[in-house]
Amino acid sequence: MIYVLLAVGGVVIVHFCDPAAIKRLPLVKPLVWAAGVGLVGYATTMACLQPDKLSLPSWTTWMGWVLLGASFLLVVYSLFINLPFRKTYLATGVGGELITSGFYALTRHPGVLWTVLLMGGLILVSRSRLVMAATPLFILLDLLVVSIQDRYFFGRMFAGYDAYRKKTPMLIPNAKSTRAFICSIRLAGWASPRRTVKEATDVRAS
Repeated sequence: MIYVLLAVGGVVIVHFCDPAAIKRLPLVKPLVWAAGVGLVGYATTMACLQPDKLSLPSWTTWMGWVLLGASFLLVVYSLFINLPFRKTYLATGVGGELITSGFYALTRHPGVLWTVLLMGGLILVSRSRLVMAATPLFILLDLLVVSIQDRYFFGRMFAGYDAYRKKTPMLIPNAKSTRAFICSIRLAGWASPRRTVKEATDVRAS
């Protein structure tokens, strides 16, 4: 149980980056981010290594590795490539322009979706009963945190966020956001992944 509490604490610590960015506190944002991510990584690893295991067919382990690998790549791309890494996690202050292209045209918080898949992969690979028991709590915490970000922080951090919130679903993609996502992918040859869909369309039209 201690590892579950450590992971919860790590998630909470990571999201102190938002008030640190708003207050423009030097060095606080990268230190908080590194501490939180390190704590989550340590706690998750230790939870996976716990001896109390689920009895699952061997083929589920291979399926788990596929799911884990795919979801890990999606998390990394969404949080560290689709978003500008240095500005988002290291630089003092807010991370710059609002990103509405790529996976952020599909949903406002794509990392939550990929984290759900990631936790499913971890359960199958580790077979840890502790990981399985902690997964619903971890997902609920993630939902709570992004809801707080969405309502109280991002509107203060990014110009145009209210308009973005009205046209892009928070978590579950819809037909309109799926079309916007496909459009942003098709325009990748004309636009940086950090440009908005509108900017990419303007570039193509010119």
